Amino acid sequence: MSEIPAKATERDGPSGDARARGGTDDAAGDAARGDVAGEVPGDETWQRNPPGSIYDYIKVASFSIGADGLVDQWSARAERLFGVAARDAVGKDPIEAFVPPELRAGGHRKMAEILDGREWTGVVPFRLPEDSLPAHGHGGGPGGLEGIAEIYVMPTETEDGERAAVCIVVDVRALRQIETDLAASQAIFGQSPFGFLLFGTDLKVQRANRRFADVFGGGVEDQRGRTVHDYLPRHEADRMAAAMKRVLETGDSVTDMQIVGPAPGSSDRRHWSINLYRVHSGSGRPIGVAGLGTDVTRRHAAAREAAQARRNLALLNEAGARIGNSLDLETTARELLDVAVPGFCDIASVDLYQGLLDGDEAPPGLADGSADLRRVAFASAVADAPFPAGTGPVDVGAVHRFAFTSPCADALRAARPRLITGDDDDSASRRTGGLVQSTLAVPMVAHDTVVGLAQFSRTKGSEPFGERDRALAVELAARAAVCIDNARLYRREHERALILQRSLLPPGDPEASGLDIACRYLPGNAATEVGGDWFDVIELPGHRTALVVGDVMGRGLRAAVAMGELRTAVRTLALLDLEPAEVLSALDEVARGLGNPAGPQQASRAARKAADADLGEVYLATCVYAVYDAVTRRCTFANAGHLPPVLVEPGESALMFDVPPGMPLGVGGEPFEDVQVELPEGALLALYTDGLVESRHHPLDEGLNALVGALNDAPPVLEDVCDHVLNTLDTHHGEDDIALLMARVEGLPAEHVGDWTLPRDLKSVGRARELACDQLRAWDLERLCDTAELLVSELVTNALRYGEGDIRLRLLLDRTLVCEVWDGGFVQPRRRRARDTDEGGRGLQLVGLLSAAWGSRRTPHGKTVWFELALPGDAEPMDPAEALLSLF
Repeated sequence: MSEIPAKATERDGPSGDARARGGTDDAAGDAARGDVAGEVPGDETWQRNPPGSIYDYIKVASFSIGADGLVDQWSARAERLFGVAARDAVGKDPIEAFVPPELRAGGHRKMAEILDGREWTGVVPFRLPEDSLPAHGHGGGPGGLEGIAEIYVMPTETEDGERAAVCIVVDVRALRQIETDLAASQAIFGQSPFGFLLFGTDLKVQRANRRFADVFGGGVEDQRGRTVHDYLPRHEADRMAAAMKRVLETGDSVTDMQIVGPAPGSSDRRHWSINLYRVHSGSGRPIGVAGLGTDVTRRHAAAREAAQARRNLALLNEAGARIGNSLDLETTARELLDVAVPGFCDIASVDLYQGLLDGDEAPPGLADGSADLRRVAFASAVADAPFPAGTGPVDVGAVHRFAFTSPCADALRAARPRLITGDDDDSASRRTGGLVQSTLAVPMVAHDTVVGLAQFSRTKGSEPFGERDRALAVELAARAAVCIDNARLYRREHERALILQRSLLPPGDPEASGLDIACRYLPGNAATEVGGDWFDVIELPGHRTALVVGDVMGRGLRAAVAMGELRTAVRTLALLDLEPAEVLSALDEVARGLGNPAGPQQASRAARKAADADLGEVYLATCVYAVYDAVTRRCTFANAGHLPPVLVEPGESALMFDVPPGMPLGVGGEPFEDVQVELPEGALLALYTDGLVESRHHPLDEGLNALVGALNDAPPVLEDVCDHVLNTLDTHHGEDDIALLMARVEGLPAEHVGDWTLPRDLKSVGRARELACDQLRAWDLERLCDTAELLVSELVTNALRYGEGDIRLRLLLDRTLVCEVWDGGFVQPRRRRARDTDEGGRGLQLVGLLSAAWGSRRTPHGKTVWFELALPGDAEPMDPAEALLSLF
């Protein structure tokens, strides 16, 4: 009986290939599976191998040779190996059909030996018959498909007792390919610079390469049976295990999975890039998961450095855009901290030298870092920081100093940044309750001068400061320092200009005869340069008052200086007792000469010669000048391009007083016009600059209407009127200075005026003395009679000797006593020093000695000579006898 059945009807092994009719199973496969007749089905020992056996990878076939030396059985595997169907192979001589002609003689000898009952094993080259290839679609070159087969021939007997043989054939090419694949796999697996793991279906390590074992310690064999939890922290191991389960279940690979964990024997955090894919057997059955790991710690470090560099550049760009947009010190410091917190650090502060803020360029202690500093800004990204009781950061606005031995003082002395840790400064650590991990103390240096210190702190848990952070902190502090120093210098200039400007304004509350005066001056904010706005109240002879409001175009110290010059010129011209239009004409000449030291005439010639003259040297100003007479309650106005005054008469609505607006001062070439108006008792007059009624958001017309409306609802008290106007209008824009001058008419009562006309006669001197004494007694000023008699006698006598026409004597009583003597002559009296031998020439000297003030002014019809006496109780008058004796 043959060792294999003559025919087989069931399918081939695990590959599931159908056997050809009349074919046989692979003998080796049957032997391996133990499918022997008589065995009991169901015995696990003799079950067929599951998929994944060796036969899925090597090509094994079988056929049998009958007693006649011809093929009598041809298996399905033989069909696949040789590419010849069973019907074409059965009945053929295998030597003639498959062996090349030059080897056939030896083949026949071997066949004879086999049929004699001898076993034989060897390697035989074979060639498929050419006529067998086209029928099955196999191609080949001339002579058909060639190959090498390893054959194991086992003698058998037929049922009739005749000799036969069973041949088991293995394709040597498949074996060589497997050897090559194994060698290549071993080379890649063993020599790979990347860690490689093969996990089974239970997610335990089946195999690891040397690179992996070198990283995680132990030998290659020591890795078997381990899981990812033996290598990674729990949260990372759970994540990777879940990923492997997903890969094993779905077959979807995982690429570049980032895993973080410490390497054995090291506390450094390592980064790995993991690739996972499912591994299959030759039959396609999943047998595990392969993992390829690459250490990308350096790549992560490089990426982190690149990200940090990009973050630093972004911070610098943000700093350039946000820091320095204001000329305010505190705002600039806050802008620095807005950029730094929380993008760069968790807590930050800025301290500036108090002496520099006060204007001292070299405050004591600046060189050694022990000078007083003021905390101008503080920012924290840590909510409710747990500072111990009684400790914590310095309050904003507080003045403090660093200990001489402290790291911060050392940073200020050396003008170099210092990295401060808790070990370096125990006191700072105690103050912050151990919250701060480290601090960068960076001096703020501008123009080779240390202006303060910026501190950047990171709390525990944040990334420590590195060299890049130090460089960034220095750059941020340097940019802020320049802006802060510019703001400091500007503030100094602004304050000096403001002091200059305020020193040129009337000190205290101005007083005027017959007027109730209230005034306000509001400078622009710190970001706006000082302007050239000014107002003035000038007392003139005869209880008259000049009211002036002006505005020099431009801002800064230059405008303030020009304003001071014009104000001085106005006061000088006012004392000449000129008409308002004449004052503005002379002031126009002064303004045109301000830009040229040679004077207005030279400036005019230069302007004619050079049409393209520098406009920066042209001084323009607007001004309104008014003179009010308390006796007549008449007010004369002249306007040089200024906004019109506002007049509010009792019981009437406020209105803009129509004063012809001449050209601004400094333009020249146009005359100015006087306008006179009689003001009723209680009338309100408002003079102002454009900052009160005009801003970027409120046009001029709107502001003027608002001013008129505010004055219509004005309270009775004049000081309250000023406050009401400022509160009603938009006065907080900070774009320009604001000057507001308000006057309420309180005319001189008729009983306080004594007015007489005297003929041009010598008796008028005595008559004048009598009239003066009688009037003084009526006013209860008898103590002034002697002095007044003497001085009135001198002035009337001069009018008789040197004047023309009738003589007018007028006494005015207000805050002082004023005596005026009028005549028709235009020659002004001139005071001179009399020699000892001169009989006359001492009258005006006597007037100067006994009076508080005296002078003369022109009138349309002559001149007026006047003197002023202080009322009793205000000042002790000089004794007339002593005054006379002092003249000799």
